[in-house]
Amino acid sequence: MKKKLNCVLLVDDDEATNFLNSIFIEESEIAERTESVLNGREALDYLTCEGEYKNRGNNHPKPDLILLDINMPVMDGWDFIQAYKNLDDDMKGNIIIAMLTTSLNPDDKLKAEKIREISAFEHKPLSVEMLYELMEKYFSHHF
Repeated sequence: MKKKLNCVLLVDDDEATNFLNSIFIEESEIAERTESVLNGREALDYLTCEGEYKNRGNNHPKPDLILLDINMPVMDGWDFIQAYKNLDDDMKGNIIIAMLTTSLNPDDKLKAEKIREISAFEHKPLSVEMLYELMEKYFSHHF
């Protein structure tokens, strides 16, 4: 791999899942940094430099990849996507969003496929192989 992603943002309310996913990202060596938040509201704050990120300015990296859970308190994955659609283009950049979920509901996959902002729909658990597949499909210029 020539170049790593600047940052992967994990959006999942389960801290253990975020911890394990960050280990997989570290093992795969695909990103310089991994950040994690516990719900869609925190993810929006991260992207817009609001909330706890307001006083940090641009001291946190913009993600290239977001791994987004569906079922979370405060703001779930679907609500995050609706709010994300309304962000300015400079805040969205070229972020790839992959839903990473335990949902086996086929309606969730169909819904995700109809939303332009969602590039991939993957089932937990995350693996190094899954990360490499995402890299190959969406970040081939990094190889």
